[in-house]
Amino acid sequence: MSTLAVQDYRMPAEWEPHAATWLTFPHNPLTWPGKLEAVQQAYARMVAALARCEPVHIIVGDEAHAAQVQQWLAEADATGDIHLHPLPTNEAWIRDNGAIFVSHPQPAADQPRRLALQWQFNAWGNKYPHTHDHAIPPFMAQVHGVPLVSGGMVLEGGSIEVNGNGVLLTTEACLLHPNRNPHLSRAQIEQRLRDMLGVELILWLGVGIEGDDTDGHIDDLTRFVSPTTIVTAVEDDPSDVNYAALQENLRRLQTMTDQHGKPFRIIPLPMPPAVIHEGIRLPASYANFYIANRVVLLPTYRHPPTDEQARQILQACFPERTVIGIDSTDIVWGRGSFHCLTQQVPA
Repeated sequence: MSTLAVQDYRMPAEWEPHAATWLTFPHNPLTWPGKLEAVQQAYARMVAALARCEPVHIIVGDEAHAAQVQQWLAEADATGDIHLHPLPTNEAWIRDNGAIFVSHPQPAADQPRRLALQWQFNAWGNKYPHTHDHAIPPFMAQVHGVPLVSGGMVLEGGSIEVNGNGVLLTTEACLLHPNRNPHLSRAQIEQRLRDMLGVELILWLGVGIEGDDTDGHIDDLTRFVSPTTIVTAVEDDPSDVNYAALQENLRRLQTMTDQHGKPFRIIPLPMPPAVIHEGIRLPASYANFYIANRVVLLPTYRHPPTDEQARQILQACFPERTVIGIDSTDIVWGRGSFHCLTQQVPA
């Protein structure tokens, strides 16, 4: 079988040039009970920051919802190349239910430069309704005029992280969970990732942070910021529930090398103080940032000391971009933040 990898397609790193960013405007009150309006306002601020540096495509429920979204965007002074697309959806987490794009560096005349991959989406192990979300990847592919290819297994975009140079990071807790692909072995999952995403080496971390209902997505934990540099969330308080898991992930990272045997540069990223709502510990993490063409969107949590520390760390990693902190305290009530809410289309 001629795989995408054999055809030289690969998933670019997030910092490589984007043709656009896709979003789904928050609309489900069950995702953010009692906080939907505050979330919509924060979301509009995110769009305003993004639209200054690249085209933004936003899925909205219908024409009435589109009119409401336009009002939110106007209030946030969100201007630029913004496109609203009516399409019924269940959830706003387009990182997970949207298409993942791969690209070819030098396509032949009869070969598409980009492909949109549709992985099977089962709402993080059938935890939530998701009957509408299967329509998102083909819609994204149609808008960009690219072929749609089946990924061939259950996978969410937030569960994988690539450096654009042959390495993929993920977690055992999520990809090996029996509620995803119980019929596939670890080796089979690894091979599918190699075949479809053009990676050579899969590196495994352990478990996720408290409150993460995705069973341990990597984008709350550990992110590439260059082909050779990784930032990883670290909890310094031994009494914190996340301490042991994050220290174990750090230990694993410190022993890892790339496919050429070279160790990575590991930069610790602080954790914010616990964000608790209605007695529930939420998965607040600075690792859930999104890298756009000229900005990096950093979730902040109303704690200036660690908010600013995280911003400075990422600003040093991305000197050519502006790191913008946006309050995500209400957004994280839905169990995710800016990376979960975005999906890039490579240029």
